[in-house]
Amino acid sequence: MNALSMNEKVTVVSALTEGNSIRSIERMTGIHRDTICRLTVSVGTRCAALLDSKLRNLRCRYLQADEIWCFVGKKAKRSRKDALDIGDQWIYVALDEETKLIPSFYVGKRTSEHTTMFLSDLYKRLASRTQLTTDGLNHYTRLVPECFGLDVDFAQVIKLFGDYGQHDSQASAERRYSPSSLAEVISRVRTGTPDPDHISTSFVERQNLTIRMHMRRLTRLTNAFSKKLENLKAAVALHFAHYNFVRVHSSLRVTPAMAAGISNSIWSIEELLSWAN
Repeated sequence: MNALSMNEKVTVVSALTEGNSIRSIERMTGIHRDTICRLTVSVGTRCAALLDSKLRNLRCRYLQADEIWCFVGKKAKRSRKDALDIGDQWIYVALDEETKLIPSFYVGKRTSEHTTMFLSDLYKRLASRTQLTTDGLNHYTRLVPECFGLDVDFAQVIKLFGDYGQHDSQASAERRYSPSSLAEVISRVRTGTPDPDHISTSFVERQNLTIRMHMRRLTRLTNAFSKKLENLKAAVALHFAHYNFVRVHSSLRVTPAMAAGISNSIWSIEELLSWAN
């Protein structure tokens, strides 16, 4: 990895953040896949430190939180239920509705313990009271008030999905490749007085598409999934560092970091790598 030039590193990281797989980058660049993996872990680990350092004292008025599913090594039904480093994993994501900044994320199991770690990390990054809307995950109902205390106006958007009403093979295939039809959306105010106009998870749910489009290891029904939890965490940190500081948001015309006042310019991949070295 140390033998790679800066141009080669920029090429690899650019390809990774645009949704290319490890093996496709190997074919395009001639750089061995093991070297690409080591670079991903090295840069991703430093990107996590960058985000931890920069994303402090944030004034986010309207936050949305959701989780996106993936897996490491094998799916849950083929792994031990007590295994933390393989099987189903969830990427917790918080998004600022106004600046589209990702102030906090967390990779782990969909448990009370890991939900607490995500919420605690999010809370410590904020400088003022906020309105938070989450999906209907039961853990949030109790843990948001515990982690935020009185510094939050909290609501949940609960979506109820119906089935297709069919049981033939075609319906089974549809259930596998497409989400169930949406039957009902229920808004629940949990604490404080959240503004009804901002009780929504639409933006963070749209962010889930961005994540899957720009991280090949999250593409469904492929063999590009993460084989190690360390690699997944590094790739996620790299993605969000690139998203916050490098990628220009189409509706904002600047990066989310610029919109939030954290950065005064659009970073290049080389600048991101220079900070991460």
